[in-house]
Order: sequence, then C-alpha cells, then structure tokens
Amino acid sequence: MRSMTGYGRAVATVGGLQVTVQVSSVNRKGLEVTLALPDEWEALEPGVGEAVRRVASRGKVHVAVECERPAGEAAETWDEAGAERQLARLETWARQRGVPFAPSPELLWSVLSSVRRPAGLPTAEVAGPALMAALEEALRAFAAMRRTEGAALLTDFLARLGTLRSNVTLVGDRAPAVAPHYRDQLQQRLRQAGLSLDIADERVLKEVALFADRCDVTEELTRLGSHLEQLEALLRSDGEMGRKAEFILQEIGREVHTIGSKANDLSISRAVIELKNELERVREQIANVE
Repeated sequence: MRSMTGYGRAVATVGGLQVTVQVSSVNRKGLEVTLALPDEWEALEPGVGEAVRRVASRGKVHVAVECERPAGEAAETWDEAGAERQLARLETWARQRGVPFAPSPELLWSVLSSVRRPAGLPTAEVAGPALMAALEEALRAFAAMRRTEGAALLTDFLARLGTLRSNVTLVGDRAPAVAPHYRDQLQQRLRQAGLSLDIADERVLKEVALFADRCDVTEELTRLGSHLEQLEALLRSDGEMGRKAEFILQEIGREVHTIGSKANDLSISRAVIELKNELERVREQIANVE
C-alpha cells in the first residue's frame, strides 16, 4: 500500500550550478503532474513527466527545479558593449547640443544597470543527464516516503476492519433472536388486549412468519462478509487500490443500509450506526491511498 502524499529531494551540480530537484504530492483521484523548470530546460519536461509516471499512478505530483550559483559568483552579467553604445549615444547627443559630457558615477551605474542580464544556464542537452539523475534520486526518496506512510495507513485500515467485523458478528449473533422476540412481544400484546388468540393460531403464525421474512438479513450478512474479505485482500495487495476500494466500500455501505432498514431491533440498529460511522472513517482515509 502506498500513500498519495510524499516528498523527495536531491541535489546535483550542472555547469557550476547547484541544482535542487524537489518532488511532492497531494491527494487527487487521478494522476496530475505539474512542473516548474527553468525556461531554458523546457525540452526536458516530457522526460521528467515520464519518470514521475513510472512511480506514481494517482495524486497531484509537483516537480520543482531550482538553480543556485556558488557563493561569490554573480547571478547576472554586464553587457559592457551595450553600455559603451549607450554612453556613446549620450555623448553624441550632448555634443550636438553644446553640453559638456562628463559621466558621473551615478550615470555610469544607471547605464550599466539598464544593460544587466541574467547569467546564462547550460543548455538542456548539457544539463539533462545530471538533472535526470537527481530527479531519479528524488523520486526514490519520494516513493519510499509514500510506502512508509502507506504501511501506517494499512495498520489503521486493518484495525478498522476489525471493528467492522465485530459489529457484523454482533448483527449475525443477534439476528436469529429477532423473530422469536417479536413473537413473544406479540403474544404479550395479545394478552394485554384481552384477545383470545393463541400463539399457535394460524393468523398469529402468519404474522410472525411475515415479520421473520421482512427482517431476515442472512443474504446481506453473507455478502457483507465477502465484501470485507475482498477489501482486506485488496488492502494487503501491492497494486493500485484507490478506485477498487471505493467501489467495495460502496457495496459494503449498501448492505449495511439494507440491514438497518430491515432489522427491527435496537441492538442491530446500534451496530448498524457503528458500521456506518466506521465506514465513513475508512472512506475518508482511503482518499489518501494510491
């Protein structure tokens, strides 16, 4: 079992740059991959997306690539030729108007600032091998974290399955006594009403038989037990389970609802409430599973 939330990070050196690759994910019904790469490395996006899809099938996965230059190395360069052209134009403009041209430090700084440009990044072809190696390392950490969180989720799921089974057992133990209990109550009401009908009267027996048929949950309990077995087998498997688990939980909920509507018994009603509450908790948690 794997969680849909995870994080991985790796660092590589590319052309004197420190490149940090971070992979993170949050819940999503399907797989959504978003990328944040420098524009110069846009050509690497298809390969990055393919690498992510090899390790994740669900979740919103974000890959961020950040570049940092070594301390003391300028992140920008001066376009000296451009600055000289600007100053030459200013000098010509001043001479034509008879204005003495003596550039001050402030003017020189203003001209140089206007022609600053970012220091270039290595090409995608040059950066590709190191970047993809760092991405693979980050993805391994990302996948490991998802497995670790998945193991914790499995422990929680199995405990909740135990709670579900306990309540199903309670319903199964109580269900055979519902019809006899109704028969005894019916007999008591007949006596209190002063009616002379005997419990063996055909009309009484028919009423009890109809009630027993209406409140019979044998089939529902059988299907419920099967669904719980399927759910546990799926949770213990190593494949994708999110959508399958949601479907099985829907079927479990259907059987629990039917039992609640058929069973005319306080103990069974209480068990059904517990089953519904626990199922809701499982549904919320299953949204975190790939």
